[in-house]
Amino acid sequence: MDIEILYDDCDVVLAVKPPAIPSAPDKTGDEDILSYLEKIYEKEIFIINRLDRPVSGIMLFAKNKKSAEILSKSMQESDINKEYVAVCLGKFKEEKGGLTDYLLKNQRLNISSIVKKGTKGSKEAKLTYEVLDYKKTEEYGELTLVKVHLLTGRHHQIRVQLSGNGTPIFGDTKYNENFKKTRKFVNIALFSCSLSFVHPKTKKVIKITAKPKTDIFQIFDFNI
Repeated sequence: MDIEILYDDCDVVLAVKPPAIPSAPDKTGDEDILSYLEKIYEKEIFIINRLDRPVSGIMLFAKNKKSAEILSKSMQESDINKEYVAVCLGKFKEEKGGLTDYLLKNQRLNISSIVKKGTKGSKEAKLTYEVLDYKKTEEYGELTLVKVHLLTGRHHQIRVQLSGNGTPIFGDTKYNENFKKTRKFVNIALFSCSLSFVHPKTKKVIKITAKPKTDIFQIFDFNI
């Protein structure tokens, strides 16, 4: 596994998770980024934010229990800011905007769906977005590159909400009808591009950015 380390000190490490790699050990037994880092540093590493297996991008880890406790609390209180870039099929009605939905998770099928407010077990999901670019393609029609800022952290939130908006993510085999039955492997075009947090020891704000390297993003010219 080839992992790019973006930031590394005595308390935290930020690394780019490749697509199709688990964030942590799971029932598949496939190599995951958390175990990989523990081998590299030869110590216990604590995961702070997870990414869905198909999704790639920046992940934050703590190198000791004290830092893990502080950062986990920051995550619970939404003090860690996360932004993503995604390539979507279709065109957004507005260049900038927000989406608020209520999501219900189906544990058995490992999917979430948009439901009416007040549905038992549902949770509010909020995000804002900004359109960065459009491209017209022969095979998929109009594609939109969008930056997403998460205001809540729900199961498959970005994937579900963008699909519900009529702009499903390119390569998403769970929430994009165009890719549900595809036989060829396509990386989902969703990448965690920016993460900022208050350092658990120095108390300074750290902001780390990265650009996706998968093929579909390369047709766009953009900065993070």
